[in-house]
Amino acid sequence: MPPEADADRVAVAFARVLRGAGLDVPVGSTIAFGEALAAVGLDRRDGVYWAGHATLLRGPEDRETYDRAFGVFWDGKVGIDGSTAEPTPLTLAFDADQDDADHNAEPDDDAAVTLEVRWSRAEVLRHHDFAAYTHAELVEARRMMADLRLAGALRRSRRRRPTRRERGRPDLRRTVRRSLRSAGEPIDRAFSSPSRRPRRVVLLCDVSGSMEPYARAFLRFVQAAVVGRGRVEAFAIGTRLTRITRELSSRDPDAALTAAAQRVVDFSGGTRLGEGLRAFNDQWGVRGMARGAVIVILSDGWDRGDPSVLGEEMARLGRVAHRIVWVNPLKATPEYAPLARGMAAALPHVDEFVTGHSLAALEELAEVIGK
Repeated sequence: MPPEADADRVAVAFARVLRGAGLDVPVGSTIAFGEALAAVGLDRRDGVYWAGHATLLRGPEDRETYDRAFGVFWDGKVGIDGSTAEPTPLTLAFDADQDDADHNAEPDDDAAVTLEVRWSRAEVLRHHDFAAYTHAELVEARRMMADLRLAGALRRSRRRRPTRRERGRPDLRRTVRRSLRSAGEPIDRAFSSPSRRPRRVVLLCDVSGSMEPYARAFLRFVQAAVVGRGRVEAFAIGTRLTRITRELSSRDPDAALTAAAQRVVDFSGGTRLGEGLRAFNDQWGVRGMARGAVIVILSDGWDRGDPSVLGEEMARLGRVAHRIVWVNPLKATPEYAPLARGMAAALPHVDEFVTGHSLAALEELAEVIGK
């Protein structure tokens, strides 16, 4: 390693090598690596190695690639400016994480160093915005959503269950039954505690025209939630409210989405979020479906109706629901601000405001719902 190279240049160059080898190295990690190099110095191999190990690796599975890349970089086979020094040849072996890759191929005898570059299509797709998906990527993303698990929050039930801990409410029936083993003496006392059951989750998906790039992916998420977990209700909101729980209950995603599309007559139409929430509160929510439930609204907040109506209905919903989660894919944009009239009216009544614009964001949404 050139002694004249400063810590920042070395950090940037080595981060570039690691990205080329397939590792995910954020800018923040590169800055931390540069600071660590400034502290430990550049003259000791083990110091530089462990500085990078502590700041650049995101998991133990990255270590093998890191070790190989570090060896190449430290020996000067890749320069600070990213160029490869002569005469040592360097072979980059691309592995696209495909099943048909030739893993038995013979290594190139002429190459002294082989740096394997690996990339994963699934990992790239996880962070891709749904609005930028091609049709083929959307089909692949729908397949990947089958792995999503919606655990859901728990609530105390009126039912009680036996507990081994000697606290809680005494279980007289079990205590009397046990006393028969000791001639009627209640030596072994029994107790019971409240059982817990999953809270109901209600998902309301905006299917208006402004949500069209996201609605089909969101409906697949809703279908996975309905199939994978009990006590889940699904509705579509456009110019009207449509209950689609039964249509999405099929385990065949294509059949479920086709049935839901036939059921929702206002798909890609206008938006009346306030009127839709009023219909939900009047017909379903306040009567019991929303009481103690986790309400998830998937919408960009663009509403052509009166925003005061939306605010009033959100307040009604907030008084009976356990939590309200609003999923707005526009929030992923750095310059986004909730200036839309509908979003501004609803936001004061929202407990969690998340993005949900990609597969990774939907995984985070599943964790938020499960709190």
